Formats: sequence, C-alpha cells, structure tokens
Amino acid sequence: MNTQNQSPMLQRSFGMREAVTITAGSVIGVGLFTVGSNVVGQMGPSVIFATFVALLISIYPALLYAEMGAALPYAGGTYQFASLGLGRPAGVLAGWNFIISLVAVTGGEALAFSYYFKTIFAAFGVELPIPDIALAVIVTAAFIVATVCGVKITGRLQNGFMFFFWGVAVIWFLTMIPEVNLPTFVKAPSFLPAEGQMSFAASVCLVWWCFAGFEACVAMGEEIKYPRINIPRALFLAPFVVFAVNALFQWFLIAITPVESLASLATAQAPYADAMKAAGVLGLPLALLAAGVAFGGDFSTINASIATTPRYLFTMARDGVMPRIFAKMSDRFQTPYVAIITLGVLTVALILTDSLIYIASLSLFADLLYYVIGIVAALVLRLRRPDLERTYKAPLLMVGAPVSAVIYLYMMTELDRDAFFTGVIWCVLGLVIYFVCTRGQRKEDVMTPSLSETGALDMPTDLREIAEMDHEYFIWKVIVGAACVLAVALFALPYLVC
Repeated sequence: MNTQNQSPMLQRSFGMREAVTITAGSVIGVGLFTVGSNVVGQMGPSVIFATFVALLISIYPALLYAEMGAALPYAGGTYQFASLGLGRPAGVLAGWNFIISLVAVTGGEALAFSYYFKTIFAAFGVELPIPDIALAVIVTAAFIVATVCGVKITGRLQNGFMFFFWGVAVIWFLTMIPEVNLPTFVKAPSFLPAEGQMSFAASVCLVWWCFAGFEACVAMGEEIKYPRINIPRALFLAPFVVFAVNALFQWFLIAITPVESLASLATAQAPYADAMKAAGVLGLPLALLAAGVAFGGDFSTINASIATTPRYLFTMARDGVMPRIFAKMSDRFQTPYVAIITLGVLTVALILTDSLIYIASLSLFADLLYYVIGIVAALVLRLRRPDLERTYKAPLLMVGAPVSAVIYLYMMTELDRDAFFTGVIWCVLGLVIYFVCTRGQRKEDVMTPSLSETGALDMPTDLREIAEMDHEYFIWKVIVGAACVLAVALFALPYLVC
C-alpha cells in the first residue's frame, strides 16, 4: 500500500471497552427484538438450538477477524483485508456490501425504536399519534448529527446506551420472574404449525442475523488504541456477549408468553411488548422493557451502525475506489462528515419502505456475502502475506476457513428472493462505480496511510496501564462466561424441575 503525507487519518480514541460495546451495539437490537424473536413463535423452546448453532458458526469467523484486525487495523475492515488478499475489486465488493448491510440495520433499528418508543406510552393507555416512519427518521437524523460531531461523543454515547440496556435488562428479568411458567419449556406447544413452518436452516439464518456484525469494531480499526491487543480481545468476547443476551431474552420471552399466544409472536412487530400484553403485564414493567429496548438496545445499534458504516465509505474514497468527496474530513471534528450524511440519507430511504422483513433479508444477503469474502481473504492473506506481523493467529485455518465459507454460502440459499435480487443489483452498482472511479488511476493515487502513520504499531509500555488492561479483560471474560452459563442453565432448568 502506498502512502502520501496528506492521507486523511482518524484519531485513536477507543479502548477495549468501546471496541466491545461498539461491536455488541451493532448487533444487539433490531434482530433480537423483531425478526429474531419472531422465530420464537415458530420454534418455541427449540429456538435455543438455532441460537446455539448461530453462535457456533460465528465463533471461527470472529477469530479470523481477530487475526486480520490486529494485523491490519485500518478503517474499513473487510474492504482492506480483501483488497490486500484478493485484489481491490473483491475488497470493494466486500466493503460495498458491508455498507448496505449496516445501512439496512440502521433503518430497521430506527423502525424498531419507533415501535417500542410508542409502547412506553401505550403501557399507560396513551396512544401517540406520530407515524412510525416519522419517529424513525427523526431519531436517525439526531444520530447523524451526533456522529458528525466526533468519535469521542460516539464512544461515550455507546457506553451509556449499552450499560443502560444491560442495567434495565437485569431489572426487567427480575420483575418478570413471578410471570415465568416453566412447564411451557418442557414440550413445544402442539399448535405450532407443522406444515409451512420455516425450515431449521431458515430459522438459523434469522437468528444468526442477531449475531451478524460481530466484527464491527474492525471497521473502526484506525480509532482503537493498541489495536493489536484490543481488537482480538473484543472479538474473542463479542459472539459470546451476543449469545448470552439473545438466549436470556428468548428464555424470558417464552416463559412469560401464554401458551395460546406463542404462535402469534411469529408475525409480531414488537414481540416482547406483545408477549407482555398477552400475559396481562402492563404499566411500569411494560414501560421498563420498552425503554430498555428503545433507549438501550435500539439506540446502541443506531449509534454504532451510523458510526461504523461511513468508515468503510471513507476508506474506499481515500483509496480512490469511490468518489473522493466521501473522504472529506471535518476540520473541527475529524470525522468523515460527507460519508456520514450520505449514508444517513440512504438509511432514510430504507426506512420509507416500512418493511422489517425486506430490510432484514437484504441485510442478511450483504452480511453473508462480505463474510464469505472476508473469510477467503483471511486464508489467502496467511498464504500470500506471511510477513504481516500477527499478534494473534486463528487455529486450523486450512480447515476452519473453507468450512465457514461453505456454511455461509449455503445460508444465502435460504434468503428471500426479492432481497437476493436487490443485493445482486447493489453489487453490480458498486462494481460499476469502482471501475469508473479507478479508470486511469495510478498506484500512487491510493492514499491509504502506513500502519506506523496511523499509530497501529503502538503498544503500551507503562506496567500499570498494561495491568489495568489485563484486569479489565479478565473481568469481561468472567461476566460474559457467567452469563452464557446462566442462559444455558435456564433452558435446562425446566426439564429438571417439571
């Protein structure tokens, strides 16, 4: 990669905590509280198996991204990895699909926010006369402004949203214990549809959408301090954080939903709110849930998605494979404001479709495609670039990478046909823009800075700082591990006591 002194660069302001919360925040939200929970209406207690499979097929790709993210901690993640390993067209295709994936997530999350925000008032018998689309657009615009105003604001907001979500989740779990009906878990209700029911593979796809984005922190690789340490640590934790949150919420959703109402969750816009209404749990508990989802889960995902996606477009523009205007930086805030605003407008366009199923399917297509490209890039990089300094290496690469790629390719066959075709059209559009932008381009026109310029090679030297980083990572491991064990134990508990 060639370097020029005028290469626009980002500021390293995030630690491991922000890397984890940005990643988790990109994932925990619209999937879990909408289409991911619709699967509960299809599978009942068996949803835990789909969730466990989704975890398993996320772990190894996360390890691959831990290796690549530490070796090449640039903004743009998969775009950079694929460009170096497979060539620039493959990198553009990966980055272009990452963009539409998270834009779709942002649009879906904004719509989900409107559903749950209105539920806060509905819990006390008040119906807000504001259209869902209008609320979604307003909140999206607010986050666009916040993201333009600087990465430090984004990081502080993200920590606040995630810890608010987890705090409210714990309180909500405790308040729901009296409403739990353990026998519901022992046997899936007989009324669950046998014919026309979604296949297990399709169910896994929708639940896996709740995991997609487990590598989100690599998109902000130029803004994470000590990335050769913090990026792998964040990616070791991320899939398990998502599994614990999904499994715990699924358990409570099944436990509080009356048996006769469980199947209706398959088509609910706000499954958790509908479950509580069906159980007759209104007032403060319902408002508490809706507030946690709206201001914790939804806000954290919107904030993270609006922050990470423009970094891909910024990096691609900096390299000259997208129009240069998207590499423009704010002199005051040092953020890629043109990319942020442009993708915000695209997000609003998707919000106007008012269709979570379409948005989810389009995002899934893009997720799976860019992960396949990223997985193959990890394999090729190991073979072609053994010279890269890797502070972490994923084990069993020659087996794990091909198997992961095949699994993700198979999952693409389970997607909605309309969204699949939209995804193909999006890919063609991206490649056309790439070839137009690079026509006659010289290698020296590529402006990607070196790793030393970005501060990627910096390592902590103060023993106290190192000890604090290690202690923080240990605490995270203990808490996340305990949450995963608790989630599995809760699903096993009904079989032991009933």
